[in-house]
Amino acid sequence: MNYTLFALALVGSAFVIALAVLLVFGMFDRRKTSNLRRFTEAERDSVVFIFENETLLDATPAGRMLLDTAPRRGTAWSHLATLLSPQFPRLGELIGDLAEVGEMQLGAADGNTRLRAEWHDGVARITLEDADPDEIAGAGYDQHSLMAMKRELKILRSSTETNPFPQWREGRTGTLTWCNAAYMTLADSVSGSEDVPPWPPARVFNLDKDTANVASENDEDTQHRAAVTIGAEATRHWFDVTEMETAEGDKVFTAMPSDRLVKAETSLQEFVTTLTKTFAALPIGLVIFDRARELALFNPALMDLTMLPASFLISKPSLSAFLDRLRESRMMPEPKDYRSWRQQMSDLEAAAQNGTYEETWALPTGQTYRVTGRPHPDGAVALLFEDISAEISLTRRFRTELETGQAALDALPQAIAVFSSGGTLSISNAAYARLWGNDPSTTVGEVSLRGAVASWQARSAPTPAWDELRGLIGQTDRHGTWRTRIALNDGRSLLTRVTPLTRGSTLVDFTVAAPAIQPKRVPGPAPRPKADASASSPLLV
Repeated sequence: MNYTLFALALVGSAFVIALAVLLVFGMFDRRKTSNLRRFTEAERDSVVFIFENETLLDATPAGRMLLDTAPRRGTAWSHLATLLSPQFPRLGELIGDLAEVGEMQLGAADGNTRLRAEWHDGVARITLEDADPDEIAGAGYDQHSLMAMKRELKILRSSTETNPFPQWREGRTGTLTWCNAAYMTLADSVSGSEDVPPWPPARVFNLDKDTANVASENDEDTQHRAAVTIGAEATRHWFDVTEMETAEGDKVFTAMPSDRLVKAETSLQEFVTTLTKTFAALPIGLVIFDRARELALFNPALMDLTMLPASFLISKPSLSAFLDRLRESRMMPEPKDYRSWRQQMSDLEAAAQNGTYEETWALPTGQTYRVTGRPHPDGAVALLFEDISAEISLTRRFRTELETGQAALDALPQAIAVFSSGGTLSISNAAYARLWGNDPSTTVGEVSLRGAVASWQARSAPTPAWDELRGLIGQTDRHGTWRTRIALNDGRSLLTRVTPLTRGSTLVDFTVAAPAIQPKRVPGPAPRPKADASASSPLLV
């Protein structure tokens, strides 16, 4: 019985002890949590924040003043993390372990500030302390200096926040430590999420080393061209991003919109591509030399016409080297001496620059080229090579045919004149000039039908045939040959024929009739007088 009572007493004592321990721990936890939620009088002038998850429960006046130094974006915790990230770059990484370790301390990048964080039961307490209060207090800042510093800080923050171009700063590890409002707006547009934006915000620009372009040899700035897809519309917007490195090793980026520039460059590239395809299809050889007189552009027809290899043209030779190579290849007229040829080439360059050079090159190969020089903007010069051998050959053959036809007409004994449909003398022969004493080839201006008939009529006996001839030449639906005899003032008789030709032209030829044989006179009565030859009537066949 006594053993049973003793066992019950022992169990009861153990239960009471355990309950007391639990009560003590509960009171300690409540006390600790309660202490995390309150500020002491000594902490009123310090920078202290109390958070429950990401909600700000309370903050000291100095802490609230720190939060008010910049426009708030997102939750209170993300806003504080944005403000503290320049001093504590690893704050976002280490604060996630606070619930496990319960308490931690972080030193600022400049070594002047220390952050102490405590966590218990979902409540976090963030305290900012000076690393060396005596050193800070002995810095000797007066009230006016502090006000000037605050005013300058306010101006700088206002300038960055109102800047329409996205700006951000990255640490040595590539972590985003600061950005302005334009960058945050762009990041929200890219993500397309309506939730509270996190910190650090999402990376907007993908700046590869392959897209980097150093501005100049003495300039440390680096230019990037990056595209960003904004929103659900999947619209691509282009930016020119300037990268600058600070003395601390951080990098500051500024993004300038370049949609119009990219569009203009794309249009220019498409235009150049169209011109290149057009030049490639041209049968005329084209070569363009820039203002330094180096070959900048040529088309395939140039290689076909000049027989110059592509390797030589791709090497961008100078204008003088190009002309020397043409001379060596016998693709230009052979000069009498080199000095005069070199002077001629200098004149060619000057004339091409003024747009007045145009010559016909008769090559030793029998080909004929028309070479034209044309000026281009910015001092460039273009040379055009056109093979006109077929045109020259056709012109020569046509000229030969004309000369042969004229020689054949001049060999005929009768006088010939051809009038066009408009009544203008087109062609005549040497017999015509001898008959009428007037060579139309030496006459200045055109010879009309009216003027020609007037000269004929002045050298012949009166006859109505001239009026009829004028009417015949003016008719377009006439058929058959019209004939008549006309007596000249010197007594000769002309057999005149008017023959219609194609396209309304008319051929008029005059043949001097042979004199009639006079019979021997026989004594007898006198013969009757005969009619005048000029009164003979025209004949129409």
